[in-house]
Amino acid sequence: MRPSTLRPARRALQQLQARSYATPSSSPKPRHFLSTADLTPAELTKLVLNASSHKTAIKAGTTPPNLKNALQGKVIAMPFSKRSTRTRVSTEAAVTHMGGHPMFLSSADIQLGVNESLYDTSVVISSMVSGIVARVGAHSEVAGLAKDSSVPVINALSADYHPLQTIADFLTIYEVLGSKNGKGGLGVEGLKVAWVGDANNVLFDLAISCLKLGVEISVATPKGYSIPPSMRSIILSSAPSPSAQSLLTETTIPEEAIKNADILVTDTWISMGQEEESAKRLKAFEGYQITEELARRGGSEGGLEVYALFAEASGGGC
Repeated sequence: MRPSTLRPARRALQQLQARSYATPSSSPKPRHFLSTADLTPAELTKLVLNASSHKTAIKAGTTPPNLKNALQGKVIAMPFSKRSTRTRVSTEAAVTHMGGHPMFLSSADIQLGVNESLYDTSVVISSMVSGIVARVGAHSEVAGLAKDSSVPVINALSADYHPLQTIADFLTIYEVLGSKNGKGGLGVEGLKVAWVGDANNVLFDLAISCLKLGVEISVATPKGYSIPPSMRSIILSSAPSPSAQSLLTETTIPEEAIKNADILVTDTWISMGQEEESAKRLKAFEGYQITEELARRGGSEGGLEVYALFAEASGGGC
């Protein structure tokens, strides 16, 4: 077949593909959940309260009526380029509970942004599924998926944010402390969270949520490992009011951070992808551990300790 004959056929195929992938102009843009900055304080509160209610029902062996068959006949794609135990299992279980079909796609199955653009990956996947839950490396990967996706995208972890971990953390805080104080909503306003350790994605989403919910957060990190200025700006801009911005404080002294704290939080010093920095980080973070001795020196009586679980021995993560 002559090249001149091939050109019209190629153009026709490209036009057909474009029509197949395109989202109708009349369709509303889907809403995505890439960090807790995407939520209003009321929405964040509702998510945590719903999580508590659903947890109670499922532990009792029932599926909440509003979740039963909510995803019937729908496929949820799960492109995970990072290893996961809890996030993967809980997501697949949740989709199944709601009658949907989770489709796990590891880095061995697809490669985000490799061999084909993020645009192509997003457009193709979203044309065949009803939602995407992605666990990636750089935040630009999940942001790129969301930019061109015709279905909602949920961030299951990126280098900058971990919103699902924050929802789980506030669920614990609500169940242990908030639900007992008699206040409305989550009942967490006025509490103090102390973070001791690395300034990472878990901290960033936690700090954003603390400011939204009226919770003080004091962060203790070694010199050179504090919250980057660009991320600090994002955290402060997420506060619902100028006064709420003052709820975030930083120090290099763990004892200062935990003074009168109600909740002590930490995470791994060596996140996935930082293994080559292990020796350097172990030295830098010496003394930035939450121990019983440290808690006695500064934490409030009856305080709560929260840890972002991390299966370091096997190299996996949450």
